[in-house]
Amino acid sequence: MPVTSFNGKVAAITGAGSGMGQWLAILLSRAGCHVAISDVNQTTLDETMKLLDSSVNATSHVVDVADRSAMEAFAAEVNEKHGGINMIFNNAGVSVTGLAEQMPYEDIEWLMNINFWGVIHGCKSFLPFLREAKEAAIVNTSSIFGTIAVPSQSAYNASKFAVKGYTFALRTELADSHIGVSCVQPGGVKTNIVASSRFIPIDNQSETKEELTEMFERMAGKSAEEAAQIILDGVLRNKARILVGKDARVMAWVEKWFPTGYLRLMQALRNRRQLQESTK
Repeated sequence: MPVTSFNGKVAAITGAGSGMGQWLAILLSRAGCHVAISDVNQTTLDETMKLLDSSVNATSHVVDVADRSAMEAFAAEVNEKHGGINMIFNNAGVSVTGLAEQMPYEDIEWLMNINFWGVIHGCKSFLPFLREAKEAAIVNTSSIFGTIAVPSQSAYNASKFAVKGYTFALRTELADSHIGVSCVQPGGVKTNIVASSRFIPIDNQSETKEELTEMFERMAGKSAEEAAQIILDGVLRNKARILVGKDARVMAWVEKWFPTGYLRLMQALRNRRQLQESTK
């Protein structure tokens, strides 16, 4: 059956050096769940390790989710060190801001390798071990930008739409198994994803990366801790789709009732912002 409690289970988490991944690790450890945390940054992993409950077995792994071999080795190492695996949280993600026409191929490939292929690597690498567990779950992080498309986020949109489609298909394929599959779609959550993103300015009058980061911080409605708690509650309920935040729920509603009509609203908002910038 899907996961019914976290106590005594084993969870692997990618992107656990900060943000939602870090708080997933913290809250899981407090619930008595053993955790294997991974990130590309050893320093941030060390910081997360210090925050985990000392009563559980926690291991740290420097892993690039874009590297298939590294992810396969990660899964095998977690299984060896923890004696089994119940959950994989494919949480690692990055963003690139810029117009589709101007965005370099290299930036698109970098983003897709992490956001989309990282999820595939995580699912396929951990599935053989999850099949051996009595209770198991796969939790893939998409975004509300996997439901609505936003100007300047074409690559990010593409990756998150892909994650949602892949996850829903996988859930259907595993429906008769003991493995639950959930797609997480956060709205604005206070993480460092914008601050650490790649940024291609449209022109000399467009916002700087620092201005976009500040605006995101003001608009983000949930803390990473609150988001992680919502995700874990959804996992225990084996929800197919875990919407995080009021803004995510609103945007999901807008897309449901105006599946293409919302695009006109996006265009109007973009035109308004361009007008404001031209009059500065």
